[in-house]
Amino acid sequence: MQNPRDVLTPDALAMLQRIAEQGSFAAAARSLQLVPSALTYRVRQIEDALDVLLFDRSSRQAKLTEAGAELLREGTRVLAEIDAMANRVKRVATGWEPQLTLAVDSIIMQTTVLELCEAFYALKPPTRIRIREETLSGTLTTLTSGQADLAIGVVMVPTHQTEIQTEVLGRLTFVFCVAPHHPLATALEPVGDDVLRQHRAVSVADSVQRGAGLSFGLLGGQDVLTVPTMQVKLQAQLRGLGIGYLPQCLAQPYIDSGRLKVLRIARSRNEGQFRYAWRSHHATGKALQWWLQQLQSPVTRAALLGQRV
Repeated sequence: MQNPRDVLTPDALAMLQRIAEQGSFAAAARSLQLVPSALTYRVRQIEDALDVLLFDRSSRQAKLTEAGAELLREGTRVLAEIDAMANRVKRVATGWEPQLTLAVDSIIMQTTVLELCEAFYALKPPTRIRIREETLSGTLTTLTSGQADLAIGVVMVPTHQTEIQTEVLGRLTFVFCVAPHHPLATALEPVGDDVLRQHRAVSVADSVQRGAGLSFGLLGGQDVLTVPTMQVKLQAQLRGLGIGYLPQCLAQPYIDSGRLKVLRIARSRNEGQFRYAWRSHHATGKALQWWLQQLQSPVTRAALLGQRV
């Protein structure tokens, strides 16, 4: 009988994955360009070495037994570890990260982010880019939890994690807007909290997974429509579904065309500062270095916030 170490190779684990995915030995054999008998023989070798049955052969379908399902779960983890190890070796050898994850706040201009991706890919780097859309404190939390390498559009400064570095991205001016057909559009200005509280606010949901998250401009007892992104908030306010602050750069075209009206309110919030943040390492990868270099440009920072220099 063969030793389990001799038969549980990465190729063998990948073969078992393929059989489970295809649902039959015949289909898996075709996809692997093997004759069915050769595939069956290799599975038998693994079963003999482990002294277990991996597939229930009582029907035409290749159904995993409990032991087979457990082997596949562990095998998937092992294959992921092998891939991760290969990526780590590649990074050591080349200095390029296998993957760079960006946490981008929903207030950031997506077109500018994609233009930066286009310029990055023009270098033909070996790094894959993954973009996560986050909102408010979720943008920073994604970075501090290790789920991202660079956060763009951070609204607060980390106070407890010394390995997090931040730089100012820029400031945005916010304006309080309502649709011209909204009842509040005819209110006397400046509008006080007692009047605002009578109308539904539109709020962008904080994408943080744990905790209450952040919110701005809401009043106690006020009805709230919560939406996932700033772009959806804009659309909701254009429809008159609620009221609230919007970045002036985002709202200005609709203000100019008369689809939004700016109101002066007694309790004003005019500006907000945004930052970008990253985790410092002894050896920062080349991909992160490239993105940080682009963010040093005032033109790039302004474009990310929908502004012009």
